[in-house]
Amino acid sequence: MTALRKALVVRGGWDGHRPVEATDLFVPFLKGQGFDVRIEESNEVYADEEAMGATDLVVQSVTMSQISREALVGLRAAVERGTGLAGWHGGIADSYRNESDYLQLIGGQFATHPSKHPDQRAGDETDNFLTHTVELTDLGRSHDIMAGIEGFTLRTEQYWVLHDDLNDVLATTTHPVQPYHPWHRPITSPVVWTRLWGAGRVFVATPGHSLDVLRDPNVRTIIERGMLWASRTA
Repeated sequence: MTALRKALVVRGGWDGHRPVEATDLFVPFLKGQGFDVRIEESNEVYADEEAMGATDLVVQSVTMSQISREALVGLRAAVERGTGLAGWHGGIADSYRNESDYLQLIGGQFATHPSKHPDQRAGDETDNFLTHTVELTDLGRSHDIMAGIEGFTLRTEQYWVLHDDLNDVLATTTHPVQPYHPWHRPITSPVVWTRLWGAGRVFVATPGHSLDVLRDPNVRTIIERGMLWASRTA
């Protein structure tokens, strides 16, 4: 009998991203794909070398928050040895802001989400909900994660991401120039990327601020495929 692959869901941090409800959306999918799913509410599990060595995929949803040195070292070591790491939005791209070693592992850090015109702001989270287009890159159009998906439009936070060239970017979005913002030319940010780290794979998708965005058919399909792509391959 083939042993089940093991997925570790780590969730917590800022409650605004609904880490429990968001990850619960994907647990049935993982189980249906043959994963034995373990859920932890603390990232200290990363410091458990035996547990991490037996984990094929980590799905992280921990916005901001902090991580101990031991846990961070454990996470990096596990990925380097082949454990996959996947996540969406602030749960992976805005985690542990003070830890440069984590940022290097992920390859991208949330910087901001530009807002509406000042006259249109209501003083709540919808001030940052902009209609924007997700465009596939040439690489994305040939990648299994994006198969059958065309460019699509979302109305939600449009992440501005600081990133490096080790990422394989599958989709992007462009922040236009606006008279009420201080930048002077359009800025293109990655929306979906993969990253190889030692024997491991990292997958990041920046949409996912709210449950309705995660339920969007394009977003959900990309995340589901991204988790499978990131999972240990050997």
